[in-house]
Amino acid sequence: MSDLAQKHCVPCEGGVFPLARQESEPLLSKVKGWKLAGDALSISKEFSFKDFAQALAFADKIGAIAEEEGHHPDLSVSWGKVGVELSTHAIGGLSENDFILAAKIDNIK
Repeated sequence: MSDLAQKHCVPCEGGVFPLARQESEPLLSKVKGWKLAGDALSISKEFSFKDFAQALAFADKIGAIAEEEGHHPDLSVSWGKVGVELSTHAIGGLSENDFILAAKIDNIK
């Protein structure tokens, strides 16, 4: 389990710079299977399931965690797939919160 999953997201209202690529890459190495966007402003991952119902249930679990953490991903749900994209909208790029939420999503059972 990633140490990131033990942390909690900190409210971000802006006024700080997003993480630079060289700051994001060490955090990215702690969350398996997540991809850094070419512009280094977001991370994403696609999860696969056997049907739509399982995909939707997984998306609901993500939603519950996002509400608890006060940090919300962009989700796409389709038959057997859930796409997750994380960025900190208030700063227009990545913050540690994105990696914390990624780690928590990876721990969903």
